[in-house]
Amino acid sequence: MSIFEATWPEANRPEVLRVAILGATGSVGTQALDVCRKHAHKLQVVALSADTSAAKLIALAHEFGVKHLALADEHQRMSAAVNQLDSDIQLGFGNQAVANLAALDEVDLVLVSVVGAAGILPSYTALLNNKVLALANKEALVCAGELLMPLVKPGKLIPVDSEHSAIFQCMMGTHPQYVNRIWLTCSGGPFYGKTVDDLRNVTAAQALKHPNWSMGPKITIDSATLMNKGLEVLEAHHLFEVAIDDIQVLIQRQSCIHSMVETTDGSVMAQLGPSDMRGPIQLAFSYPERWEAPVKPVNFFELGSLDFAPADDKTFSCLELAREAGRIGKTMPCVLNAANEVANLAFRQQKISFLDIARIVEKVMEHTATQELDSLDQIAEVDGCARSLAQHYIYEVS
Repeated sequence: MSIFEATWPEANRPEVLRVAILGATGSVGTQALDVCRKHAHKLQVVALSADTSAAKLIALAHEFGVKHLALADEHQRMSAAVNQLDSDIQLGFGNQAVANLAALDEVDLVLVSVVGAAGILPSYTALLNNKVLALANKEALVCAGELLMPLVKPGKLIPVDSEHSAIFQCMMGTHPQYVNRIWLTCSGGPFYGKTVDDLRNVTAAQALKHPNWSMGPKITIDSATLMNKGLEVLEAHHLFEVAIDDIQVLIQRQSCIHSMVETTDGSVMAQLGPSDMRGPIQLAFSYPERWEAPVKPVNFFELGSLDFAPADDKTFSCLELAREAGRIGKTMPCVLNAANEVANLAFRQQKISFLDIARIVEKVMEHTATQELDSLDQIAEVDGCARSLAQHYIYEVS
């Protein structure tokens, strides 16, 4: 399997690429639609999904002329916006309806930007139906990488996370056997340099103030705990077939270097760019072409300097927990992810402390047996059990 061959042979690339954007009202989805507006002559939005934002989704459908919609939240069936829907627009409800958009005949590329484990099924569906999968959801590969990666045909998977897009670009033209290690960069989040004592009483409001990136609440908290970087280690492991311990996390405070690849001869290739997701989103849409920049490029005269430091995985132990889950493999990364999603939300709801997030994830991992990974149904079962166990530990500490 190689994800580096051109997605479209030059003679076969559609003049207008038809895209489905799953998670259209979230941070990545919103920025993806900005790219579609800028390049309306090259991109046609043909399907959209959202979780609960019915009114926003329907407004987007009217703007882009989209006839295929899905809302993950079944409760939205009774919303006022849905009841006023035009008769020629098809709207489905539930996770399966979201995944069904990835199988539509009129879709060429599927951007999966839904949050959390909900991204597994649509990613699987896109690959199974021979679509190009532009993946902006970490959890699909974290939880189900062993099942999804064997389905990937050459050029049918393009990573959209800024770090994995960077690695993807750095590895173009380099055979995987010559990759020595990956340097996965990290801003350090809002609590960089803090001690455990400093973190005991931090609030969700403080954790949601990321210094460099504008993201959704779940991923922003994950960035504060460094769990986001741990999930990215697991994602990179599957995408680029690099061992967990050959993926080094490096603090790069300016968030200008998005990641680096070191080859066996000691050369290091880095990808630099603005802290804006529209760059990697556009690359996924345009690859193997390069279109006009969607945002102002980095001005190196103004940048001044680049700073580096090791990640503190003792204070921010979620990073090491993710690495350990990756070393164990099988169903353990799914357990890690499920426990983290529950603990992350509980912290945002002020039910637990910031430091409790890692404690709860660790407890769930310690008390869950590892299984060989064999199906999506099994992943759903493991996910549910891990969530229930995490809720139990949240109840104990709250």
